[in-house]
Amino acid sequence: MRNFDTAPLYRSIVGFDRLAALLDAAAKTEAASGYPPYNIESVGENAYRIELAVAGFGPGELSIEARENVLTVTGRKADNDGDRRYLHRGLAARNFERRFQLADYVVVTDATLANGLLSVSLKRELPEALKPRQIPISTGVEKALDVTAA
Repeated sequence: MRNFDTAPLYRSIVGFDRLAALLDAAAKTEAASGYPPYNIESVGENAYRIELAVAGFGPGELSIEARENVLTVTGRKADNDGDRRYLHRGLAARNFERRFQLADYVVVTDATLANGLLSVSLKRELPEALKPRQIPISTGVEKALDVTAA
């Protein structure tokens, strides 16, 4: 990913400082580490799935936390190599922390670990006040009848 300086955005936009901060955070996160690899998939109109390749990690070594529009997936491997001597160690067994910025009203609905893939299901749940609603249209005749009746 190319380096992108968001400083000019702060000088020319008002009220979008959160967007610029998200761009800064995304650029720093991507540059920091590509481990573990992941996919983000749209599985419906308001449903998403994040899959992380966490081969070698058990459920007790992984944690998922959603707080303030940030989903954090953490893996902590216990040091239990003991007397093992590796001639080649190609399987990653390092600790990691991967953060995902979530849009408003996106909640975690489920998480499963199978065949080395951690799948986190997400869903956008809009409050009733934000959902579109139909507004009934009345005619002027009904209003006129109400006025004459009073």
